[in-house]
Amino acid sequence: MFDTKVAILVRDDLAVWQKLNVTAFLATGIAGAVPDAMGEPYCDAAGRRHARLLGQPMLIFAATEEVLRRAWQQAIQRDLVRSAYVRAMFGTGHDAANREAFRAEPADAPDLVGLALHGPKKDVDKATKGAALHP
Repeated sequence: MFDTKVAILVRDDLAVWQKLNVTAFLATGIAGAVPDAMGEPYCDAAGRRHARLLGQPMLIFAATEEVLRRAWQQAIQRDLVRSAYVRAMFGTGHDAANREAFRAEPADAPDLVGLALHGPKKDVDKATKGAALHP
């Protein structure tokens, strides 16, 4: 049904609150980077308008450090839309500090705890190879 795919990979060794936080931030990254992927606004039975959601499913994967590193490399090689969350961002308190923490990471080997990808199905599948759907 969709030519593209959205996948979010999250470190399997994080605390539950961290996994949820990372997933939420990464999903907003994809939504912001790919506005055409957003569906139409929702309206309830009373006619009240509610925010749009991504118009296609997002697959959430549990990943090890190695799987995240491989997905990062594949995503860059395949020029996939990506949003990333590094461990240092847990210690910041606002967006500007998050960007500084991300920029301070080694470009080829950031300390990723989460990665979201959007792109052609086959490319996202190759990037997420070895990751299992989150239980």
